[in-house]
Amino acid sequence: MGKVNPKIDLVFKKLFGSEENKDILLSLINAILPQEQQVAKITLKNPYNVSDYAEGKLSILDIKAEGEDGRLFDVEMQIRGSKYYGKRALFYWAKIFGSQLDYVFEEKQDNDESVEIGYSDLKKCIVISLMDFNFFDDKKYYRFYTLKDAETNEKHKDLDYLDLYFIELKKYKRKSENPNTILERWITFLNTAHKYDNKTLPKELAEIKEIRKASQKLDAMYLDEKDYYDAQQKFWLDQNALMKEAIEKAKEEGELNSKIEIAKNLIRRNLRNEDIAEDTGLPTTQIEKLRKEMKK
Repeated sequence: MGKVNPKIDLVFKKLFGSEENKDILLSLINAILPQEQQVAKITLKNPYNVSDYAEGKLSILDIKAEGEDGRLFDVEMQIRGSKYYGKRALFYWAKIFGSQLDYVFEEKQDNDESVEIGYSDLKKCIVISLMDFNFFDDKKYYRFYTLKDAETNEKHKDLDYLDLYFIELKKYKRKSENPNTILERWITFLNTAHKYDNKTLPKELAEIKEIRKASQKLDAMYLDEKDYYDAQQKFWLDQNALMKEAIEKAKEEGELNSKIEIAKNLIRRNLRNEDIAEDTGLPTTQIEKLRKEMKK
């Protein structure tokens, strides 16, 4: 029996972003982080809620979590490439980092504490991008960026607030019959989980209890919500096909006009402003303006 694909953003969000699956998310995060930065406990900041999907309330499917030491994590599965993905990752980091003071202000108000807050309240923010496409030009599948001195590689404690991790799933090639590290096993699971059920899960994956639990959860999703997730997968495949078609159609036009024509084609297919902006480079305000003009 096959199962739903964990790379589909909706499935990924439910599998790793549910309260009952925090141990699965923790295992994945620790597989990516260096040994000296491991997390003992996490709190979900935007847990999965099935009613939000049913009512169409959620469009951003990243997972936000907070470590026991205050570090903030943003974990996202992205199945569609974009030449602007680097800017997107930086924007996500900036948005999370900059919004912290608002959260602290609200928490202190709720607890009747003094609402005086400052930069000392800011915590480190870590963005983890799991990418089912190739973004960098080399063959490395694991990449880590942070702020440090360009000559000495020295980090300063007052600048150590940005970490970006990029995992390019398609680039991982098994060097032997069995993947060795926990990260290699998680990548193998994400790449192949839809091929197995819990009874046929390869031994090297089943040895990790969190991966075994993830497989069981996917089995349950397949049995309980197969039609729903099949529809999501069909939507994803159709969206990718439409995106390629729109881009090819506008290639021969000038750069700006090309972007506008691409945006119009994607608007006609009811794609979100954020997705159109990511693929065209146009600001969402211009896309919204185009959307309104096309309705007249």
